[in-house]
Amino acid sequence: MRPTTLDEFVGQADVLGPGRPLRRAIESDAVPSMVLWGPPGTGKTTFAEIVANLTGAYFERLSAVSAGVADLRRVVAESQVRRRSGRRTVLFVDEIHRFNKSQQDAVLPYVEDGTVTLIGATTENPSFEVNAALLSRARVFVFSALSDADVGTIIDRALSDRERGLGARNLTLTPEARAALAGISNGDARTALNALEFAAAVAADGSALTAESIFEAVQRRARVYDKGGDSHYDTVSAFIKSIRASDPDAAVYWLARMLEGGEDPMFVARRLVILASEDVGLADSRGLQIAIAAQQATHFVGMPEGFYPLAHATLFLALSPKSNSVGRAYGAALDDVRNVRNEPVPIHLRNAPTGLMRGLGYGKGYHYAHDDYDVETVNVPENVAGKTYYRPGDRGAEREFAERIKKRRLE
Repeated sequence: MRPTTLDEFVGQADVLGPGRPLRRAIESDAVPSMVLWGPPGTGKTTFAEIVANLTGAYFERLSAVSAGVADLRRVVAESQVRRRSGRRTVLFVDEIHRFNKSQQDAVLPYVEDGTVTLIGATTENPSFEVNAALLSRARVFVFSALSDADVGTIIDRALSDRERGLGARNLTLTPEARAALAGISNGDARTALNALEFAAAVAADGSALTAESIFEAVQRRARVYDKGGDSHYDTVSAFIKSIRASDPDAAVYWLARMLEGGEDPMFVARRLVILASEDVGLADSRGLQIAIAAQQATHFVGMPEGFYPLAHATLFLALSPKSNSVGRAYGAALDDVRNVRNEPVPIHLRNAPTGLMRGLGYGKGYHYAHDDYDVETVNVPENVAGKTYYRPGDRGAEREFAERIKKRRLE
């Protein structure tokens, strides 16, 4: 069911729609080297094949997982021969993020001199995974996950196409089955077509495929979570920001996405411990205690039951008053440590365990706080005296802290 023309291609209208720069470049036979970045099943390989067909180029496909420098040299040598006879080569490298530096360097000169037109496909952020020299010689185009409507169009074509699809079997999908198949594919056309093919394989000609048969074929929704890639960082970011925004429903949703995707529960626990001080902080110090308890409990009981303490901590932190005063106080103090002269510790704050030190005045003038609680003392070097690093927020327990500090300063 792979499309053979751009008009058949479904999705990516913002990149390949009529009048878009890349489409104009293809139609005018001025295709640049490029890197296609997007999730699986969005048409990256299909697009590369279409480009080669439309421009009359020879299509050479390599997988970065199995190809080495020797394969690249072979491709280059053959491309040079074709180039002398007037035919160009489109080199498609699947999962280009898996090429190491030496492999990327090996192909770089031939991309630069036009021996090959490189089209790389990756599910990972190319700015992190593709070296700068190669990336500077290629355009990056972002392919988005297909919409449910796009997947629906592909499904309909597969059911009606008598040559490449299932049209000869006169199968239909109930509306519920069509919606289910589009939904559980998560924008991945390959997943949708594989599920449709499997469901059709056990159905009688002329029958209607039901939602139940689709779910049996798929077993579970296609995951778009990669705990080692961009999806990992994006999902963790959404998780943290949902807790920070005091949205318990969103927070527990992203937690479930991470755990269902195979995320290390200890990674989640560490993020909760950090967040407890970073975003809840002194507004409710119980947050740190609960986050630590969740980490210990998850480590103790393991998965799958470990989701209970993690969800417990997630919901508590999401519902807690928020304050970032801990980080702000430390950051302000750190600025002075780095940018202001580090004067010696004031002499009244120094210990005096020896006679010599006492003779030098160590500890002289120190007021024991339990005896002289109301005596105001200077506890920092003179060049930073009077600086305010901790500024309490107005939520939770920090309202009381603010009053205490205000009263102390007035006294």
